[in-house]
Formats: sequence, C-alpha cells, structure tokens
Amino acid sequence: MIDTKEIIKDFPILDREIGGHKLVYLDNAATSQKPRAVIDAISHYYEHYNANVHRGIHTMSEEATAAYEEVREKIAAFIGADNTCEIIYTRNTTEAINLVAYSWGRQNVLPGDEIVLTPMEHHSNLVPWQQLAAEREAKLVFLELTEDGQVNMESARSLIGPKTRLVALTAMSNVLGTIVPVREIADIAHAAGAVVLVDGAQSVPHLPTSVKEMGCDFLAFSFHKMLGPTGTGILWGKKELLEAMPPFMFGGDMISSVAREKSRFNELPWKFEAGTPNIADVIASGAAIDYLSKLGMENVRRHEVEITRYALEKLGSLKDIVIYGPKDAEKRGGVIAFNIDGLHPHDLGQILSDSGIAIRAGHHCCQPLMKDLKVMGTARASFYIYNTTAEVDLLAAALEEADKVLGHVAVR
Repeated sequence: MIDTKEIIKDFPILDREIGGHKLVYLDNAATSQKPRAVIDAISHYYEHYNANVHRGIHTMSEEATAAYEEVREKIAAFIGADNTCEIIYTRNTTEAINLVAYSWGRQNVLPGDEIVLTPMEHHSNLVPWQQLAAEREAKLVFLELTEDGQVNMESARSLIGPKTRLVALTAMSNVLGTIVPVREIADIAHAAGAVVLVDGAQSVPHLPTSVKEMGCDFLAFSFHKMLGPTGTGILWGKKELLEAMPPFMFGGDMISSVAREKSRFNELPWKFEAGTPNIADVIASGAAIDYLSKLGMENVRRHEVEITRYALEKLGSLKDIVIYGPKDAEKRGGVIAFNIDGLHPHDLGQILSDSGIAIRAGHHCCQPLMKDLKVMGTARASFYIYNTTAEVDLLAAALEEADKVLGHVAVR
C-alpha cells in the first residue's frame, strides 16, 4: 500500500501555505505536482551535461543523447509497447492527437467516412476531428452515455460499422471520471475495419496501462499529469501505421539526407521529431516514470479507489449537491465533478481557495458534455498519490463553511 505520509515529504510545494492555510491540492486532473526527484533531474541536466542530442560527438552530447533515449525505453516498458521506435515525443497529448489527425487522418479519412467519438471527449480529442471531418467531408458520430455517465455499449455496437474509419475515445473522463471499456470498444471497431485512438491523458497517470490489453492503435498522453514536467507528451502508435504516415513537421533531425531540391526523411521515431527537443524535461519525465514504477501502478489505483470512495460518501452527505458520473468508485477515476444548488462553480472555487484548497471550476475543456449535463460548468476535485482522506474532510468542512456564508450547503 502507498504510504501517503512518506510520499508527501517528496513534494516540496505541498509545504506551502495559502492565506494561512496549508495547501490542499485537489486539481490533479489539470496537472500534478512534481517530486524532488523530477525537479532535481532538470537541474542536474543543466548543471552537468547541457548539450543538444543526436548531433554531437563530444562527451556531453553523448551523455544527453543516452539519457534522452533511455527515457524512450522506460516509456515503452511502462505502457507495454514492443518497440521504442513506436514512442514519439511530443509537447503534450494535444499535439500527439493532432499529429495523428494531420498525418494519418489526411491520408486515410475519405468523404463519407465516419469518425466515432464519445460525448465525454476533451476538446483536444474533439476539435482536431471536427477540422478533419470538415476538410475531408467525413461525419462525426457520437456514442451514447447511460444516466450515470458510462458508455452505452448497445450504441457502440449499433453505431460503429462499415463506414467507421476511426474511433477516438478517452480512456477516462476528466469530468465524470468514467473509466471507458476501451478493449471492448476497440474489438468492435477492429471488426468493422476501423482504427482506434485512445486519449490516455487521464488514465495513464492513474491506471496500469498496456497498449496490448487496450487493443488500441494509437495512445496519447502527457507527463505533466503524472508527476513530470509540462511540455512533454507521448504518441504511441503501431509501427506499421507510423511507418506509413508522412512526417508531421519538417526541419532538422527528422531527415536522413537533404539536397537542394528534395530530402529523405529519418526512420522511426525521429521522422516525427523535428528540431531541438525538450531535452531536460524528457529526461525529468524518466524520473517521474521511475517514481511511479517504484510505487507500482496497481497501488496507485488502489489508493485512488479508496480516497474516491470516501469522497463520494463524504461529499454525497451534503445537502443540495449534485455529483456527476458513476456512483461506484471502481468504475471511475479519482475525479469528482459536482455542483451545489444556487452556487456558481467559480464562486465555489474562490471560496475554497480562500481556505487553501485548490480545485477546478468551469467547463474543463468539455463544453459539449456540459451542454448534455444542462450546466454551464462544474466544480471538480481530483486526487493523486499524495492526497488523503483528511484532505477530503477539509474539503467537506470548507463546503459547510460556505453554507454559513451563502446559505446553500448543509449536512443532511
């Protein structure tokens, strides 16, 4: 089991006080905090072997290249990929999805084809497909959700068919917390001849991940949500698909040779990695993988199920609160979106901030889902490895204090 008291010691920022209150950080679905090991890895690179990768024969360049490429091996092991050439460095999940939309999509999506999505998709896994569909005269099709925010599998079986070219879906909703049955949907998609892209931005940091068990063709995720720095993301894709795709950007490092009139492109994975990369933060992302691997992703998941179950019960005891998504903690991630009758989520976020509690408030880059829920936005508390049930108690107490100020919240 995770020893949260010991974990907290590894995160310098968690010692911070805000307004005289010890920080309670419950905005992990937006970005996670960073352990000392990750922070030190960035400093160590700049202090000891700051050099460009792949291009130098001097000692520091060779050291930087070795450290940079070693992370690719760690990532492959972490997600169960067969080959490091399938691991493409990007800036974030959004860029990884756009890479697929531009490079694979514009080669393979034809007029009349259908792109199937869920209503829970983050804008990053919706807007690129809107643009592609408009350009290629394709159609967007949306699966249905059950009343408690899970994918209606009957709709998946009926809507995914011969016209489906791509199924792009989140593995875990950043609003509802819903854990999507990716493998079951992927099997349906593949039987129809479609390709499957998974947005793993919320799932990879919190669940044991195997691209083989998922059965997907592409997986995108970001390190800043899993203890790593910002500006580092990953696209995993099946080798045969990536080899058939043209480069996403052009310039240095993605070429094998250049003449005045034409160029030959590099092999995988470098043909998708033009220009000087985010070397320090990629190396530090390796430290984040090491940290999570030492804890064990099964233990990370177990901790979050326990704290989410506690939070659902604790927050559910408040009057006039609406909690969105599955009621069973086993069927959702550590994300709880909620509203309190008569209180705007932005006001709620500010009140909690005054108590040192950081949550998210707004539409969470899921405006179509908010429309389906018939709300403008929600408040959202999201948990990670350093959060405790005591912090959930503080959240609930702050909501009760808001009742005294605004008269909207009371314990039943």
